Amino acid sequence: MNLLNLTPKSAIAASLAVAVFLSCNSKPNESAGKENVDTLKVEKNFVFGDDRPFAQCHASTLVRLDDGQFLVAWFGGTEEKNPDVGIWLSKGQPGNWSAPKEIAKIREDAHWNPVLQKTADGKVILYFKVGKEISHWETWVQTSEDGGNSWSKAYELVKGDKGGRGPVKDKLIELKDGTWLAGASNEVGRWEVFVDRSEDKGKTWKASPYFKIDTTEIKGKGAIQPTLWESKPGNVHMLVRTTGGIVGRSDSFDNGKTWTPIRKTDLPNPNSGIDAAQLSDGTIALAYNPDRENWGSRSPLSIALSHDNGQKWEEKFDLDSGKKEDEFSYPAIISWGDSVAVTYTWNRQKIAFWKGSKADIVKLSTQGK
Repeated sequence: MNLLNLTPKSAIAASLAVAVFLSCNSKPNESAGKENVDTLKVEKNFVFGDDRPFAQCHASTLVRLDDGQFLVAWFGGTEEKNPDVGIWLSKGQPGNWSAPKEIAKIREDAHWNPVLQKTADGKVILYFKVGKEISHWETWVQTSEDGGNSWSKAYELVKGDKGGRGPVKDKLIELKDGTWLAGASNEVGRWEVFVDRSEDKGKTWKASPYFKIDTTEIKGKGAIQPTLWESKPGNVHMLVRTTGGIVGRSDSFDNGKTWTPIRKTDLPNPNSGIDAAQLSDGTIALAYNPDRENWGSRSPLSIALSHDNGQKWEEKFDLDSGKKEDEFSYPAIISWGDSVAVTYTWNRQKIAFWKGSKADIVKLSTQGK
């Protein structure tokens, strides 16, 4: 059942059946359903509606501000790779989003894969790619000192670099020792994963060598788009999108300086974007498509939990589902306390938003079993 397509009347009926109330219309300023008799609180809606200033959108990212509002960014235009594609942003909360505003357009080349970061002092940083083809990406950066209301002039992260530096899709993390670590990748020939490190709060960056990959386990071009977390000081872990029908993994035990070869996990992946977030108790929440065929279906989009540092994923529910040809993809997930928020591409037409707690995910994973 595709919950985002329910009418308000049918949503009420569904809530009685599955013990969750979701109001999911396409108007950006009407509230999503929030609560039911079992006190399961979830919020899920679209960031904008059908009346939008672009034909397609994709690759969203988000941060949560200190006042509880969210910034959500994505690329939008005629279609992916088109020279009119720019970076767009909305600010707010479920049921009260600002109208989409284009905040980054360097030149008439396609813009790609925005990544938002909020620093400890409240600054918001936006990273994004510019270029006709992925192999010629440049990484650009601009910042906001006022919660996304205004932005600095954009500059190149590593001037003159081609292929893409810094975070390629998913958020970077700040390690316990203060290092900023960004999951990066390159798609020139083979698909290669690396990390970009900054030990001076983003002023300068150093790229690692490409990771080794176990080609006996992971077939095809390779792996891209890492998502990262640190389990304890110095121990950093990575899940990656691969062409082998599964999610790959690598681990570092020296603050991300050296890494184990990428190997397969038990998680299916149809060569589509993934993202993970670590909750305050160490639980890892992963948003991903669970199809096991390379270039397979991007429906459903699921959230799973791991309580053992990503070894087993015991609770899972489908955040959105529909026909096999539907696309609910490229999730971005963030956490605070025991809660998470997720944005994702909805059929290239809209950006969907969901918010819930760890307890919500556990309850939703048990429904229908």
